[in-house]
Amino acid sequence: MTLPSPCVCTWWFLQGCDGSVLLDTFSNDTSLTPEKFGVPNFPSLRGFEVIDAAKAEIEAACPGTVSCADIVAFAARDASYFLSGGGISFAMPAGRYDGTVSLASETLPNLPPPFAGFDQLVKMFDDKGLDAFDMITLSGAHSIGRSHCSSFTRDRLPPSNTSDIDPAFAATLQASCASANGTDNTVMQDFATPDVLDNQYYKNVLAHKVLFTSDAALTTNFTSNNLVRAYADFVPYLWQQKFAKAMVKMGGVEIKTAANGEIRKTCRKVNSRP
Repeated sequence: MTLPSPCVCTWWFLQGCDGSVLLDTFSNDTSLTPEKFGVPNFPSLRGFEVIDAAKAEIEAACPGTVSCADIVAFAARDASYFLSGGGISFAMPAGRYDGTVSLASETLPNLPPPFAGFDQLVKMFDDKGLDAFDMITLSGAHSIGRSHCSSFTRDRLPPSNTSDIDPAFAATLQASCASANGTDNTVMQDFATPDVLDNQYYKNVLAHKVLFTSDAALTTNFTSNNLVRAYADFVPYLWQQKFAKAMVKMGGVEIKTAANGEIRKTCRKVNSRP
């Protein structure tokens, strides 16, 4: 099974940290598609079965007590710890309620796109109560995971662009993305340490060996570029410490309470209404 990634923007950015991305259905209106099936979540987002299994065990032990939103937050905490070899450790506050709205139509307007420039990234994070430093720090989650080639080939690889990507790295990506039958191949986001959540991402940014325009954008701002260099050059502890704090801050984005949420019995659908 695959733990939900610490790449929390996808899991938490739309309705906040409320488990809305877990929903398969939330309304009797079949024309309303939930966010997990929206672009770019589907089919890339994985790990739902891990949350299902955890929820089933917790419900059996203490029904109606722990929300799916809290389970996602704890899974992101644990994934960060294990993928960093214990270097990233933090206490994640609990007490969230689950949201009851999930809309695929909100994904594209609200999720930071891979082709975003620095100013757009700053604004999208600011809209969620997160500052530029949080954005730069949380971008380090691209140290793990995979990406579909369709997310970067058009605006990052030659001959269709003039990006600053390292030519040898671009050639490697082109070979990995080549498909005779049109399959949208996937590649590792971090070619150097693909299974470790570490500060290698920032070294890759400086070496122009990153997939997305949004990654490369971190060097286009003076302050951001300096922070990227600090994260890359100093011992991993600096970024690990800041990442832990940013994760906790992200976990507090637009949380639901008893007034506007519920504790679901299962994570894939809202509770039955009277």
